[in-house]
Amino acid sequence: MKSLIHLWKKLALDMGQRCSVDTARDVTTVTSRTEHEGMEFLTITLPTFGKALEKGLADGWLDPNALPAFRFRGGLPVFLRGFLDLVFNPDGSIRDTPSPDAILAVRQLSGVFGKMYLPASAERTLLAKLKYLETDEELEEVDAKLASEPERVLALRRVFTLLFHRVLDSSDLTIAAGELTPKHGPGATADRLMGNQKFGMSWTWRLDEFFPSDEFIIPSPRYRDLLDSVQFLPPEQELPGRVIDVPKTQKTPRLITAEPACMQYAQQTVSSVLTERINEDRILKRLVGFRDQEPNQVLAREGSLTGSLATLDLSEASDRVSNNLVRTLFRPWSNLNGSMQACRTRRAEVRIDDSSVIIRDLVKFASMGSALTFPVEAMVFLAIVFYGIERDVSRPLRERDIKSFIGKVRVYGDDIIVPVEHVRSVAHSLESFGFRVNTSKSFWTGQFRESCGKDYFAGTDVSYVKLRKMFPGNRRDALEVVALVTFFNQAKENHYQHTTTWLRKELRRVLGKKHFPRVSRDSAILGEIDEVYHDVDELCKETHVPVTKGYVVRAKSPQNPLDGERALLKFFLKQGENPLSREHLVRSGRTEGVSINLRKAAV
Repeated sequence: MKSLIHLWKKLALDMGQRCSVDTARDVTTVTSRTEHEGMEFLTITLPTFGKALEKGLADGWLDPNALPAFRFRGGLPVFLRGFLDLVFNPDGSIRDTPSPDAILAVRQLSGVFGKMYLPASAERTLLAKLKYLETDEELEEVDAKLASEPERVLALRRVFTLLFHRVLDSSDLTIAAGELTPKHGPGATADRLMGNQKFGMSWTWRLDEFFPSDEFIIPSPRYRDLLDSVQFLPPEQELPGRVIDVPKTQKTPRLITAEPACMQYAQQTVSSVLTERINEDRILKRLVGFRDQEPNQVLAREGSLTGSLATLDLSEASDRVSNNLVRTLFRPWSNLNGSMQACRTRRAEVRIDDSSVIIRDLVKFASMGSALTFPVEAMVFLAIVFYGIERDVSRPLRERDIKSFIGKVRVYGDDIIVPVEHVRSVAHSLESFGFRVNTSKSFWTGQFRESCGKDYFAGTDVSYVKLRKMFPGNRRDALEVVALVTFFNQAKENHYQHTTTWLRKELRRVLGKKHFPRVSRDSAILGEIDEVYHDVDELCKETHVPVTKGYVVRAKSPQNPLDGERALLKFFLKQGENPLSREHLVRSGRTEGVSINLRKAAV
């Protein structure tokens, strides 16, 4: 923890010099409170300061109630007062021309440790699991309300059809024709199969209707006798999804559902069809994204500069997509709708403690972990956005209206961009269909906007650098070394001179003075990225490219052999241009661990 405090001191020195602010008192505060309150001050309490700043930028004044853990003098906190004086007046109202540098400084100093991948406490993990169950129960009330207002759901389906009819028509025909190429996902599974083991999965009666086993789990009809050894499960014997927690922040873990391998396999199939069709559509590809976050970021900057666009963020987004709503929206496309329902995991296993397990029949369409979650939720959100706009303009939208919102509306997961003049109607519509607009991360007043990892104030990028792991104790702490090298290079790119000077010494202490070289951005070596100077030891005798000695990340998959007919199936299912690894029939699955090895590589 001492290293974290020292890092904070260096960041405070950099921010203070940039804004001509004395940070000595702030350093004393952070040091003292961390000693008394522990890590949670750095990872939980301190980040609330940045959130209060963002709310103040949106509201036009800093609310003392948003910072109960900090002492105020007049209308502003004592902590980081030098920076806040450049943003707000003494009474807490926002200045006519707030300093973007000071805004960045407060966000950097308050948020640097807020996104560290640390395990949450047992109590916080339990609360997250109980919230997962509670959210699903709330969806039952949402479904009951929507059932009593069928005209509203039908109005949404009309907008959904207007937007997606070309994509859905094409996808439905593709599925009806059986023109599908399945694939396994990389994630954990409910049956604890990994890598090549997934080719020995069971199958279900429900899947067999839309994903025939003789087409999906054997190489060709010639191997039909292999089906005799496959376990076919009736609905009551299907495995539930396994809800697991993975480190996100100390405040709360991330809950994902490990799907049964056979369901994951089929979900990937349908997901690929939907996303490919949307990416091929000349209109939709400019309104919804699955791979490229930059369009959202560009629009967020425009919104901060002109005030014309709002950025919305949803809480528990995937867990609030009702399956009844999805079935209703997709109903006209029977093959697509049927296949989505066939590969939907109906139950979830939530382990409360070592002796208490809850199996719940799910009301939600899918949790995080299903390959269909991301595309389906994006389609639903986009439809509700235009439903809200339609209500606001008091007339049915047509396709030319949809086109007119290109560059004004964009959905990437639960990051949503909409015109400010329609934001209240859109937000109300989202809430009316059971979603929760996260008001602490949604902005439509003031000059601050955030979307897809980029933050802007009045057109200036005020995104800050985040440390993701604790400091490494030695070279064997490979993930920590990688995270610190990444942080170092981001800090250097942001011109944090005192921070990078100190971190350079720390990294050389851990890796060895000679083994933290200056390298290009594309180098495999863990080094200092420099666009001009590179540390070159020699030219490679075979390729004649400059090389140097440094540490390179090595990730090895576990031994997981595959042979015979199932190896043939894996070959037939190969997609994309990248070749399979040389050892793909021997090793597969997520890596057992990561190490760093000293060797020569291109700079």
